[in-house]
Amino acid sequence: MNILILSCGTRNKIVQYMKRELNGTGKVICTDATDIAPALYEADGFYVVPRIDDPGYLDTILDICKKEKIDGAFSLIDPELSLLMKHRVAFEQIGVRIIGSSFEACERTLNKWEMFCWLVKRGFKTALSYLSIEDFEKDLNLNKVHFPVFVKPICGSASLNISKVYDMQTLKVLFANTPGLMIQEYMHGQEIGADCYIDIISKKLVSVFTKKKLLMRAGETDKAISFKDDKLFELINEFVSESGFSGTIDIDIFDVNGTYYISEVNPRFGGGYPHAYECGVNFMSCILNNLSGKENSQNIGNYDENVVMMKYNEIGLMRK
Repeated sequence: MNILILSCGTRNKIVQYMKRELNGTGKVICTDATDIAPALYEADGFYVVPRIDDPGYLDTILDICKKEKIDGAFSLIDPELSLLMKHRVAFEQIGVRIIGSSFEACERTLNKWEMFCWLVKRGFKTALSYLSIEDFEKDLNLNKVHFPVFVKPICGSASLNISKVYDMQTLKVLFANTPGLMIQEYMHGQEIGADCYIDIISKKLVSVFTKKKLLMRAGETDKAISFKDDKLFELINEFVSESGFSGTIDIDIFDVNGTYYISEVNPRFGGGYPHAYECGVNFMSCILNNLSGKENSQNIGNYDENVVMMKYNEIGLMRK
């Protein structure tokens, strides 16, 4: 069985884990838009490809799939997820299964306002959000929301262009100079990450790993500690059953005085997934089972608590 990992970047561990689980029964092929993406060199083979917005990108990926006899493919960056699912049929026609959520689910996660509205409509607690300063100011005067707040692009990923704002003057300056912004309540609580696998055959949540984030860096979890809470597992299961996600997803959640608030969803491997794998939560095996036509049995919360993950830098060299 051969796996294609797209836009691999610096996600060396994902490549290593997939190779480990294949154990010589297939190849892991990687792509990226630059030859200085370190995860490329962990793979059994790799290709440097155009950017995902290049008109010829999709044909390039389809050609790689044919040449390498790929069985399953997934991306590690948000903007590519919708593109793959939009053209899912073209991949299926050459025998490739895209591991991921529907086009509609992927698009919803890229639009923070749409995700906020979806959560509110279905009764899930989430941070208050606003598209206009006028609506925010009304709730500010009613003491429903307070400074500081986050100002972020409505559409965006990787925590890019997010500002923590402490006063109305700064808020107005940001809105006056940058289009496409929204205001989001600052959550005073413990930030939590949930790595989840939704079986792509049964569509059921089969695996969850939760961690309390201790330190963030560049939008990813840098240090975290594993924990379990049945109340949280139940919330995640309810969310998944209504949301239509599939495959691997990463959910950001806040615990505010014992109440859980769903913040954002990344429909891919989260940056902190290595924590889960090293604690025995094996999404690679889940993917390979599904590609073989096997449903995964539910295995939620089967890991050790109080295990700390600490990321650190490693160096790779290449001769140009």
